[in-house]
Order: sequence, then structure tokens, then C-alpha cells
Amino acid sequence: MSELTGVLAVYKPAGFTSHDVVAKARRILGMKRIGHTGTLDPQVTGVLPLCLGRATRVVEYIQELPKEYVATLRLGLASDTEDMTGTITETVDEVHVTEEEVRAVLGSFRGVISQVPPMYSAVKIDGKRLYELAREGKTVERKSREVEIYEIEMLGMSWSGNYPDITFRALCSKGTYIRTLCVDIGRALGLPGVMVKLERTMSAGIRASHCLTLEEIAFHMEAGTLEAHLIAADEAISHLPRHTVVDEKRKSALQGQRLSSRFVLPEVESSGHFRLYDLQSEFLGIYELEDSGAIAPVKVFAQI
Repeated sequence: MSELTGVLAVYKPAGFTSHDVVAKARRILGMKRIGHTGTLDPQVTGVLPLCLGRATRVVEYIQELPKEYVATLRLGLASDTEDMTGTITETVDEVHVTEEEVRAVLGSFRGVISQVPPMYSAVKIDGKRLYELAREGKTVERKSREVEIYEIEMLGMSWSGNYPDITFRALCSKGTYIRTLCVDIGRALGLPGVMVKLERTMSAGIRASHCLTLEEIAFHMEAGTLEAHLIAADEAISHLPRHTVVDEKRKSALQGQRLSSRFVLPEVESSGHFRLYDLQSEFLGIYELEDSGAIAPVKVFAQI
């Protein structure tokens, strides 16, 4: 059997790190060349696309795409990890907040915002990950970074004792810390806040409903039906423009030669990466328009 190639949409269970899921998939599939497309904390569930075989070469393009989450924020508590896995560092006796106030504050986070990465995160400072420093009891200054919240809406509000739980949906850019977003929402309401639950419901256009559990992957692998559930590498990066090269220049394109843009249809007029196909709709690879006006390969997928 030839090596599997494509994107496998996995529904990550709670209690697994992203690396755990990759290790489990390697055992089930009997292959080493697997890469994930965005880390999820162990307690977080949801969409984790895995790139198999030659499709690992599109990981960086998939990682750039927006992600959607459904989160539950508890107002009135704070923790050192910004979620319920940490030590509670602050509480208030009573919370007085209305749904209208929460909706208004949520709306204020739409657009480009600045976030300070939490101490319990994988960001590296001076070669050491923040969570490693945090476990040593150290706190270091972190630079804020800009992320974008494209959509945010409240899905519900319920009470857990004296504390309200706010469930909301957020569509955001890569690198957004939802834990930190929960804390900042609480702060905007004048209250401590902590994330109590998080599910990634979409990543790179792949929704949770399209994912397989690890158990389902094992079943399909045993039955020989897993390939039918893989997303082709070029389909997984369908956000990149599609262009076609004329037949007489197909071989040149695959050999890495630079081509005049007039051999590509429609003509490439703007910079940036694009997908290149031949006239038979075979995916040749990822190419780009250089400043010189020539078409050059970035990653070639097809064989000559």
C-alpha cells in the first residue's frame, strides 16, 4: 500500500495534547510523516487537521487560516493559567451583570485587538517556553501582539452558583488566545474572568462535523476505507488562487524553470502564492509571481 497523502480531519478529545494525537495517528496509520496544523491545549477539544505524507508541505498554509471557537467564560473568578486547570487567584462574592452588558462588551472586541500571551503558553522568550518559566514560579514581561476577531457573538448565559457562565462563539485569526480573550472580556466588564471550556469548531474551513475521532480513524484504517475521508492537499489550501499552465510549459514548470506569466491562465497579476494546475486539472504545486514578472515554483507536488 502506498503512503497515505492528504489532510485528515481529527476531532481531538480532552486529555490529549496535539502531539499525543499525532503520536496516536502514527501508530494507527503506521506512518511517521504526519504534521498537525495548530496546537490545542490538552483540555481543549475540537478540530485538529493532520497533514499526512507529502501533504505535510502545506501545513504552513493551513495554519494561516482563521479558526472558530466556542468558549465558556465564568465571571467572578480568575486563575494563574487563565483557565480552570490553574490555581484560583481571585474571587468576588457577587456578580451583577446583564446579558445586554455582556453582548455590548463582546461586540467591542470585534476587529483588531492587542493580546499579551499568557504565562502558561508555548511562546518562547530567550529560548525558553513561557509555561516552563511559569512552572518555575517566574513571571516575565511579554510583548503584546495584534490578532483579529472577525466575528464574536454570545450563545448563552447561565449561572453556576453566584457566578455567570457566558458561552460565546469567536471566529479569529491564527495566534489568538481564547483564554486571554476571556480574561480581557471579564476585565472590560469590571470583573475577574476565567475560561472553563473551549472547543475549536472550525479550522481552515474544516468543521467539527467533518472530523473523525481516533476510534473512527482506527476503524476506517482497518476496513481500508480511510483514504475516502482524506482531503486532498490542494483542496485544503483552496483559499489560494487557482491558475493553469499551458501544456507546452507543464514540464518546464515542474522542472523549476521560471515562466513568463503569459503561459499561465488566467494571467497572474498580483503577488502572493497560488495553486498551479495543468490543462488536465492535475495539481502541479504552489507557485508565485516574482517582482521580475516571472512565475517561479515554491513547492512542486506533481511528477514530470
